[in-house]
Amino acid sequence: MKKVHFNWMVLLGLILVVVLAGCGGDEEASGSSESSDGKIKLTFWGDWTGEGESQFNHMVEKFNESQDRIEVEYVIQEDLITKFMTGITSGQVPDVLLWDRWRTSLYAPKGVLHPLDEFMEADGIPEADFYEEALKELTYNDDLYGLPLTVDTRALFYNKDHFEEAGLEPPATWEELREAAQQLTIKNGNNFERVGFSLNDLGLFNMWIQQAGGQMLTDDLSATAYNSEAGVAVLDFWGQLLFEDEVYKPGFDKGLEGAQHPFVTGKSSMHYTGPWDLQTYEQYSDQLNYGIVPPPTGPNGDQGAVMGGFGLAVPEASEKKEAAWEFIKWWLAEPENALEWGKTSLNMPGNKVALEDPFFQEDPFWKPFIDTLEFAKIRPRHPAYSVAEVDALIPNLEQFVLQEQSAEETLEKAQQEGDRMLEENEVE
Repeated sequence: MKKVHFNWMVLLGLILVVVLAGCGGDEEASGSSESSDGKIKLTFWGDWTGEGESQFNHMVEKFNESQDRIEVEYVIQEDLITKFMTGITSGQVPDVLLWDRWRTSLYAPKGVLHPLDEFMEADGIPEADFYEEALKELTYNDDLYGLPLTVDTRALFYNKDHFEEAGLEPPATWEELREAAQQLTIKNGNNFERVGFSLNDLGLFNMWIQQAGGQMLTDDLSATAYNSEAGVAVLDFWGQLLFEDEVYKPGFDKGLEGAQHPFVTGKSSMHYTGPWDLQTYEQYSDQLNYGIVPPPTGPNGDQGAVMGGFGLAVPEASEKKEAAWEFIKWWLAEPENALEWGKTSLNMPGNKVALEDPFFQEDPFWKPFIDTLEFAKIRPRHPAYSVAEVDALIPNLEQFVLQEQSAEETLEKAQQEGDRMLEENEVE
Protein backbone atom coordinates (compact mmCIF):
# COMPACT_ATOMS: atom_id res chain seq x y z
CA MET A 1 0.00 0.00 0.00
CA LYS A 2 1.29 3.42 -0.92
CA LYS A 3 1.79 5.81 1.99
CA VAL A 4 -0.05 9.12 1.92
CA HIS A 5 2.17 12.03 2.88
CA PHE A 6 0.44 15.15 4.32
CA ASN A 7 1.74 18.57 3.43
CA TRP A 8 1.19 20.26 6.79
CA MET A 9 1.82 23.74 5.39
CA VAL A 10 -0.92 23.24 2.80
CA LEU A 11 -3.29 21.89 5.46
CA LEU A 12 -2.60 24.86 7.75
CA GLY A 13 -3.24 27.19 4.85
CA LEU A 14 -6.61 25.55 4.18
CA ILE A 15 -7.59 25.87 7.84
CA LEU A 16 -6.72 29.56 7.82
CA VAL A 17 -8.77 30.09 4.67
CA VAL A 18 -11.81 28.44 6.27
CA VAL A 19 -11.45 30.42 9.51
CA LEU A 20 -10.98 33.70 7.71
CA ALA A 21 -13.91 32.95 5.44
CA GLY A 22 -16.09 32.35 8.50
CA CYS A 23 -14.96 35.61 10.07
CA GLY A 24 -15.55 37.42 6.81
CA GLY A 25 -19.13 36.12 6.76
CA ASP A 26 -19.81 37.52 10.24
CA GLU A 27 -18.34 40.90 9.35
CA GLU A 28 -20.42 41.07 6.19
CA ALA A 29 -23.58 40.46 8.24
CA SER A 30 -22.97 43.14 10.85
CA GLY A 31 -20.67 45.52 8.99
CA SER A 32 -16.91 45.18 8.61
CA SER A 33 -14.90 45.78 11.79
CA GLU A 34 -12.42 48.12 10.18
CA SER A 35 -12.46 50.55 7.29
CA SER A 36 -9.72 50.59 4.67
CA ASP A 37 -7.63 53.00 6.76
CA GLY A 38 -7.72 50.76 9.85
CA LYS A 39 -10.45 52.61 11.77
CA ILE A 40 -13.16 50.78 13.72
CA LYS A 41 -16.30 51.06 11.64
CA LEU A 42 -19.61 51.63 13.47
CA THR A 43 -23.08 51.45 11.99
CA PHE A 44 -25.70 53.82 13.49
CA TRP A 45 -29.32 52.92 12.69
CA GLY A 46 -32.19 55.37 12.83
CA ASP A 47 -35.39 56.22 11.02
CA TRP A 48 -35.02 60.00 10.79
CA THR A 49 -35.03 61.13 7.17
CA GLY A 50 -34.95 64.52 5.43
CA GLU A 51 -33.74 67.24 7.78
CA GLY A 52 -33.32 64.67 10.54
CA GLU A 53 -30.93 62.69 8.38
CA SER A 54 -28.87 65.83 7.68
CA GLN A 55 -28.78 66.68 11.38
CA PHE A 56 -27.58 63.19 12.32
CA ASN A 57 -24.97 63.23 9.57
CA HIS A 58 -23.71 66.59 10.82
CA MET A 59 -22.94 65.08 14.22
CA VAL A 60 -21.53 61.90 12.71
CA GLU A 61 -19.14 63.91 10.54
CA LYS A 62 -18.03 66.04 13.49
CA PHE A 63 -17.31 62.91 15.52
CA ASN A 64 -15.43 61.26 12.67
CA GLU A 65 -13.29 64.40 12.32
CA SER A 66 -12.68 64.67 16.07
CA GLN A 67 -10.52 61.52 16.27
CA ASP A 68 -8.77 59.00 14.05
CA ARG A 69 -9.76 55.69 15.65
CA ILE A 70 -13.51 55.25 14.94
CA GLU A 71 -15.61 55.88 11.84
CA VAL A 72 -19.42 56.06 12.14
CA GLU A 73 -21.96 55.74 9.33
CA TYR A 74 -25.64 56.67 9.72
CA VAL A 75 -27.96 54.20 7.99
CA ILE A 76 -31.69 54.86 7.62
CA GLN A 77 -33.95 51.93 8.42
CA GLU A 78 -37.65 52.00 7.72
CA ASP A 79 -39.69 50.17 10.34
CA LEU A 80 -36.69 50.45 12.63
CA ILE A 81 -37.77 48.24 15.53
CA THR A 82 -38.97 45.38 13.31
CA LYS A 83 -35.72 45.48 11.33
CA PHE A 84 -33.71 45.54 14.56
CA MET A 85 -35.51 42.60 16.15
CA THR A 86 -35.34 40.60 12.92
CA GLY A 87 -31.66 41.46 12.53
CA ILE A 88 -30.83 39.98 15.93
CA THR A 89 -31.59 36.50 14.65
CA SER A 90 -29.72 37.01 11.37
CA GLY A 91 -26.73 38.79 12.87
CA GLN A 92 -27.40 42.02 11.01
CA VAL A 93 -27.50 44.54 13.83
CA PRO A 94 -26.15 48.06 14.23
CA ASP A 95 -23.63 49.22 16.81
CA VAL A 96 -25.64 52.29 17.82
CA LEU A 97 -29.41 52.53 17.74
CA LEU A 98 -31.78 55.50 17.81
CA TRP A 99 -34.12 54.58 20.65
CA ASP A 100 -37.59 55.89 21.47
CA ARG A 101 -37.15 55.83 25.24
CA TRP A 102 -40.62 54.64 26.23
CA ARG A 103 -39.86 51.29 24.54
CA THR A 104 -37.20 50.42 27.13
CA SER A 105 -39.56 48.66 29.55
CA LEU A 106 -40.83 46.50 26.69
CA TYR A 107 -37.54 45.52 25.03
CA ALA A 108 -34.90 45.63 27.79
CA PRO A 109 -36.31 42.44 29.41
CA LYS A 110 -35.69 40.66 26.10
CA GLY A 111 -31.95 41.18 26.50
CA VAL A 112 -31.51 43.02 23.20
CA LEU A 113 -29.83 46.13 24.64
CA HIS A 114 -26.51 46.43 26.44
CA PRO A 115 -26.37 48.14 29.88
CA LEU A 116 -24.17 51.24 29.98
CA ASP A 117 -23.64 51.47 33.75
CA GLU A 118 -20.04 50.20 33.71
CA PHE A 119 -19.12 52.66 30.96
CA MET A 120 -20.74 55.53 32.87
CA GLU A 121 -18.90 54.63 36.07
CA ALA A 122 -15.52 54.05 34.39
CA ASP A 123 -15.65 57.44 32.64
CA GLY A 124 -17.10 59.30 35.61
CA ILE A 125 -20.16 60.57 33.73
CA PRO A 126 -22.49 62.29 36.26
CA GLU A 127 -26.11 61.19 36.03
CA ALA A 128 -26.98 64.68 37.30
CA ASP A 129 -26.05 66.04 33.86
CA PHE A 130 -29.25 64.46 32.53
CA TYR A 131 -32.92 64.71 33.44
CA GLU A 132 -33.70 62.13 36.10
CA GLU A 133 -36.97 61.23 34.39
CA ALA A 134 -35.24 60.67 31.05
CA LEU A 135 -32.68 58.35 32.63
CA LYS A 136 -35.48 56.56 34.47
CA GLU A 137 -37.20 55.92 31.15
CA LEU A 138 -34.01 54.30 29.85
CA THR A 139 -33.66 52.10 32.94
CA TYR A 140 -34.96 48.61 33.62
CA ASN A 141 -34.22 46.62 36.81
CA ASP A 142 -31.68 49.27 37.84
CA ASP A 143 -29.70 48.89 34.60
CA LEU A 144 -29.29 51.90 32.29
CA TYR A 145 -29.74 51.11 28.60
CA GLY A 146 -28.99 54.40 26.88
CA LEU A 147 -28.40 58.13 27.20
CA PRO A 148 -31.00 60.81 26.36
CA LEU A 149 -30.63 62.36 22.91
CA THR A 150 -33.62 64.70 23.14
CA VAL A 151 -36.19 65.76 25.70
CA ASP A 152 -39.57 67.26 24.90
CA THR A 153 -42.87 68.16 26.48
CA ARG A 154 -46.01 70.17 25.75
CA ALA A 155 -46.64 73.80 26.62
CA LEU A 156 -49.52 76.21 26.01
CA PHE A 157 -49.24 78.29 22.83
CA TYR A 158 -51.39 81.43 22.75
CA ASN A 159 -52.12 84.17 20.22
CA LYS A 160 -50.70 87.40 21.66
CA ASP A 161 -52.87 89.64 19.47
CA HIS A 162 -56.07 87.94 20.63
CA PHE A 163 -55.05 88.26 24.26
CA GLU A 164 -54.07 91.91 23.89
CA GLU A 165 -57.35 92.77 22.18
CA ALA A 166 -59.29 91.13 25.04
CA GLY A 167 -57.07 92.64 27.75
CA LEU A 168 -56.05 89.19 29.00
CA GLU A 169 -52.87 87.73 30.45
CA PRO A 170 -51.80 84.20 29.51
CA PRO A 171 -53.47 81.68 31.87
CA ALA A 172 -51.62 80.13 34.79
CA THR A 173 -54.52 78.05 36.19
CA TRP A 174 -57.39 75.99 34.84
CA GLU A 175 -59.85 78.66 35.87
CA GLU A 176 -57.90 81.35 34.03
CA LEU A 177 -57.70 79.05 31.00
CA ARG A 178 -61.47 78.62 31.06
CA GLU A 179 -62.15 82.36 31.44
CA ALA A 180 -59.78 83.23 28.60
CA ALA A 181 -61.26 80.56 26.33
CA GLN A 182 -64.77 81.89 27.01
CA GLN A 183 -63.81 85.47 26.14
CA LEU A 184 -61.79 84.57 23.07
CA THR A 185 -64.33 82.26 21.42
CA ILE A 186 -66.29 83.81 18.54
CA LYS A 187 -69.37 82.08 17.14
CA ASN A 188 -71.77 82.89 14.35
CA GLY A 189 -74.87 80.97 15.29
CA ASN A 190 -73.71 77.37 15.65
CA ASN A 191 -70.57 77.95 13.62
CA PHE A 192 -67.19 78.82 15.08
CA GLU A 193 -65.33 81.76 13.62
CA ARG A 194 -62.68 81.29 16.30
CA VAL A 195 -62.25 78.72 19.05
CA GLY A 196 -60.89 79.95 22.34
CA PHE A 197 -58.98 76.75 23.12
CA SER A 198 -58.37 73.70 20.93
CA LEU A 199 -59.03 70.60 23.02
CA ASN A 200 -57.87 68.43 20.15
CA ASP A 201 -55.41 65.96 21.69
CA LEU A 202 -57.08 63.41 23.95
CA GLY A 203 -53.71 61.69 24.36
CA LEU A 204 -52.81 64.52 26.75
CA PHE A 205 -55.12 63.06 29.40
CA ASN A 206 -51.93 61.99 31.17
CA MET A 207 -50.91 65.65 31.52
CA TRP A 208 -54.36 66.75 32.64
CA ILE A 209 -54.74 64.05 35.28
CA GLN A 210 -51.38 65.06 36.79
CA GLN A 211 -52.64 68.65 36.99
CA ALA A 212 -55.68 67.33 38.84
CA GLY A 213 -53.40 65.60 41.36
CA GLY A 214 -53.69 62.08 39.93
CA GLN A 215 -51.74 59.62 37.83
CA MET A 216 -52.29 57.10 35.05
CA LEU A 217 -51.34 53.89 36.89
CA THR A 218 -51.14 52.86 40.53
CA ASP A 219 -47.74 53.13 42.22
CA ASP A 220 -47.09 49.41 41.85
CA LEU A 221 -48.09 49.53 38.14
CA SER A 222 -50.67 46.79 38.73
CA ALA A 223 -53.73 48.74 37.63
CA THR A 224 -54.89 51.88 35.88
CA ALA A 225 -55.85 54.93 37.94
CA TYR A 226 -58.10 56.71 35.45
CA ASN A 227 -61.28 56.15 37.42
CA SER A 228 -60.39 58.42 40.32
CA GLU A 229 -61.21 61.82 41.78
CA ALA A 230 -58.57 63.31 39.54
CA GLY A 231 -59.96 61.58 36.45
CA VAL A 232 -63.45 62.87 37.26
CA ALA A 233 -62.05 66.40 37.72
CA VAL A 234 -60.45 66.28 34.27
CA LEU A 235 -63.62 65.18 32.50
CA ASP A 236 -65.73 67.65 34.48
CA PHE A 237 -63.43 70.44 33.29
CA TRP A 238 -63.45 69.20 29.71
CA GLY A 239 -67.22 69.03 29.89
CA GLN A 240 -67.40 72.66 31.03
CA LEU A 241 -65.22 73.78 28.12
CA LEU A 242 -67.00 71.70 25.48
CA PHE A 243 -70.63 71.45 26.55
CA GLU A 244 -71.28 74.46 28.80
CA ASP A 245 -68.95 77.13 27.47
CA GLU A 246 -68.73 75.75 23.91
CA VAL A 247 -65.21 77.05 23.31
CA TYR A 248 -64.34 74.23 20.90
CA LYS A 249 -65.97 71.59 18.74
CA PRO A 250 -64.25 68.20 18.28
CA GLY A 251 -62.91 67.92 14.77
CA PHE A 252 -62.71 71.70 14.22
CA ASP A 253 -59.00 71.48 13.33
CA LYS A 254 -58.84 67.88 12.15
CA GLY A 255 -56.43 67.34 9.29
CA LEU A 256 -55.40 70.99 9.05
CA GLU A 257 -51.64 71.54 9.10
CA GLY A 258 -49.08 74.16 8.14
CA ALA A 259 -50.57 77.30 6.63
CA GLN A 260 -54.10 75.89 7.12
CA HIS A 261 -53.73 75.20 10.83
CA PRO A 262 -56.32 77.24 12.81
CA PHE A 263 -53.62 78.58 15.13
CA VAL A 264 -51.67 79.93 12.14
CA THR A 265 -54.78 81.41 10.51
CA GLY A 266 -55.98 83.00 13.75
CA LYS A 267 -59.01 80.74 14.09
CA SER A 268 -57.75 79.28 17.37
CA SER A 269 -56.47 81.33 20.30
CA MET A 270 -54.80 78.62 22.41
CA HIS A 271 -53.63 75.05 22.06
CA TYR A 272 -51.11 72.60 23.48
CA THR A 273 -48.19 71.45 21.36
CA GLY A 274 -44.46 70.79 21.57
CA PRO A 275 -41.19 72.38 20.46
CA TRP A 276 -41.37 70.53 17.14
CA ASP A 277 -43.88 73.18 15.95
CA LEU A 278 -41.55 76.12 16.57
CA GLN A 279 -39.94 75.85 13.14
CA THR A 280 -43.35 75.56 11.46
CA TYR A 281 -44.74 78.64 13.18
CA GLU A 282 -41.57 80.59 12.45
CA GLN A 283 -42.41 80.28 8.75
CA TYR A 284 -45.59 82.27 9.38
CA SER A 285 -44.19 84.86 11.77
CA ASP A 286 -45.42 87.65 9.47
CA GLN A 287 -49.03 86.69 10.25
CA LEU A 288 -48.78 84.91 13.61
CA ASN A 289 -47.80 86.71 16.83
CA TYR A 290 -47.70 84.10 19.55
CA GLY A 291 -46.29 83.32 22.97
CA ILE A 292 -45.76 80.18 25.04
CA VAL A 293 -46.28 79.48 28.75
CA PRO A 294 -45.96 76.31 30.86
CA PRO A 295 -49.16 74.29 31.28
CA PRO A 296 -51.62 75.90 33.71
CA THR A 297 -51.99 74.29 37.13
CA GLY A 298 -55.03 72.30 38.20
CA PRO A 299 -57.72 73.15 40.80
CA ASN A 300 -55.39 72.47 43.75
CA GLY A 301 -52.28 74.03 42.26
CA ASP A 302 -50.79 70.79 40.93
CA GLN A 303 -48.43 71.00 37.97
CA GLY A 304 -48.46 68.37 35.28
CA ALA A 305 -46.66 67.60 32.03
CA VAL A 306 -45.40 64.56 30.16
CA MET A 307 -41.75 64.17 29.14
CA GLY A 308 -40.90 62.32 25.95
CA GLY A 309 -37.90 62.04 23.69
CA PHE A 310 -35.28 59.77 22.18
CA GLY A 311 -32.03 58.21 23.29
CA LEU A 312 -29.07 56.39 21.82
CA ALA A 313 -28.56 52.74 22.79
CA VAL A 314 -26.06 49.94 22.15
CA PRO A 315 -27.44 46.58 20.97
CA GLU A 316 -26.30 43.59 22.98
CA ALA A 317 -25.35 41.81 19.75
CA SER A 318 -22.87 44.50 18.70
CA GLU A 319 -19.24 43.35 18.81
CA LYS A 320 -17.98 46.92 19.09
CA LYS A 321 -19.67 48.09 22.27
CA GLU A 322 -16.74 50.13 23.64
CA ALA A 323 -16.37 52.07 20.40
CA ALA A 324 -20.15 52.58 20.27
CA TRP A 325 -20.00 53.98 23.80
CA GLU A 326 -17.22 56.39 22.77
CA PHE A 327 -19.50 57.80 20.07
CA ILE A 328 -22.52 58.09 22.38
CA LYS A 329 -20.42 59.63 25.15
CA TRP A 330 -18.88 62.20 22.79
CA TRP A 331 -22.27 63.24 21.45
CA LEU A 332 -24.49 63.18 24.54
CA ALA A 333 -22.25 63.39 27.62
CA GLU A 334 -19.98 66.21 26.46
CA PRO A 335 -22.05 69.41 26.86
CA GLU A 336 -20.42 71.30 23.98
CA ASN A 337 -21.35 68.53 21.53
CA ALA A 338 -24.84 68.14 22.99
CA LEU A 339 -25.27 71.91 22.55
CA GLU A 340 -24.05 71.68 18.96
CA TRP A 341 -26.69 69.01 18.39
CA GLY A 342 -29.38 71.22 19.94
CA LYS A 343 -28.46 74.23 17.82
CA THR A 344 -28.20 72.15 14.66
CA SER A 345 -31.41 70.17 15.06
CA LEU A 346 -33.44 72.71 17.06
CA ASN A 347 -34.27 69.93 19.49
CA MET A 348 -33.80 70.25 23.22
CA PRO A 349 -30.76 68.08 23.99
CA GLY A 350 -30.99 65.51 26.75
CA ASN A 351 -27.91 67.00 28.43
CA LYS A 352 -29.06 69.51 31.08
CA VAL A 353 -25.71 71.32 31.07
CA ALA A 354 -26.14 72.06 27.36
CA LEU A 355 -29.63 73.43 28.03
CA GLU A 356 -28.16 75.98 30.43
CA ASP A 357 -26.64 77.81 27.46
CA PRO A 358 -28.12 81.26 26.64
CA PHE A 359 -29.18 79.88 23.24
CA PHE A 360 -32.00 78.10 25.09
CA GLN A 361 -32.33 79.98 28.38
CA GLU A 362 -32.68 83.46 26.87
CA ASP A 363 -35.03 82.49 24.07
CA PRO A 364 -38.70 83.27 24.94
CA PHE A 365 -39.85 80.29 22.91
CA TRP A 366 -37.50 77.69 24.41
CA LYS A 367 -37.59 78.85 28.04
CA PRO A 368 -41.23 77.79 28.78
CA PHE A 369 -40.41 74.24 27.66
CA ILE A 370 -37.28 74.12 29.80
CA ASP A 371 -39.28 75.35 32.80
CA THR A 372 -41.94 72.71 32.12
CA LEU A 373 -39.34 69.92 31.95
CA GLU A 374 -38.51 70.58 35.60
CA PHE A 375 -41.80 68.98 36.66
CA ALA A 376 -42.65 66.82 33.62
CA LYS A 377 -43.01 63.07 34.23
CA ILE A 378 -42.39 60.16 31.88
CA ARG A 379 -45.10 57.69 30.98
CA PRO A 380 -45.45 54.75 33.41
CA ARG A 381 -42.88 52.03 32.73
CA HIS A 382 -45.19 49.11 32.10
CA PRO A 383 -44.86 47.12 28.85
CA ALA A 384 -48.60 47.41 28.21
CA TYR A 385 -49.01 51.06 29.20
CA SER A 386 -49.26 52.34 25.64
CA VAL A 387 -51.74 49.60 24.74
CA ALA A 388 -53.95 50.43 27.72
CA GLU A 389 -53.83 54.13 26.82
CA VAL A 390 -54.37 53.81 23.07
CA ASP A 391 -56.82 50.89 22.99
CA ALA A 392 -58.73 51.35 26.25
CA LEU A 393 -58.59 54.97 27.39
CA ILE A 394 -58.61 57.09 24.24
CA PRO A 395 -61.55 55.33 22.47
CA ASN A 396 -63.65 55.94 25.57
CA LEU A 397 -62.51 59.57 25.81
CA GLU A 398 -63.56 60.01 22.19
CA GLN A 399 -67.06 58.85 23.07
CA PHE A 400 -67.13 61.27 25.98
CA VAL A 401 -66.20 64.38 23.98
CA LEU A 402 -68.81 63.40 21.38
CA GLN A 403 -71.37 63.18 24.22
CA GLU A 404 -72.00 59.52 23.49
CA GLN A 405 -71.34 58.42 27.06
CA SER A 406 -71.08 60.02 30.50
CA ALA A 407 -67.89 60.80 32.38
CA GLU A 408 -68.65 58.04 34.88
CA GLU A 409 -69.20 55.40 32.20
CA THR A 410 -66.13 56.60 30.28
CA LEU A 411 -63.77 56.23 33.21
CA GLU A 412 -65.27 52.97 34.42
CA LYS A 413 -65.01 51.31 31.00
CA ALA A 414 -61.52 52.69 30.38
CA GLN A 415 -60.33 51.36 33.71
CA GLN A 416 -61.85 47.90 33.27
CA GLU A 417 -60.46 47.49 29.77
CA GLY A 418 -57.11 49.00 30.71
CA ASP A 419 -56.70 46.76 33.76
CA ARG A 420 -57.34 43.70 31.64
CA MET A 421 -54.62 44.77 29.17
CA LEU A 422 -52.13 45.40 31.96
CA GLU A 423 -52.86 42.00 33.53
CA GLU A 424 -52.30 40.27 30.18
CA ASN A 425 -48.85 41.88 30.00
CA GLU A 426 -47.75 41.87 33.62
CA VAL A 427 -44.30 43.14 34.58
CA GLU A 428 -42.12 40.14 35.39
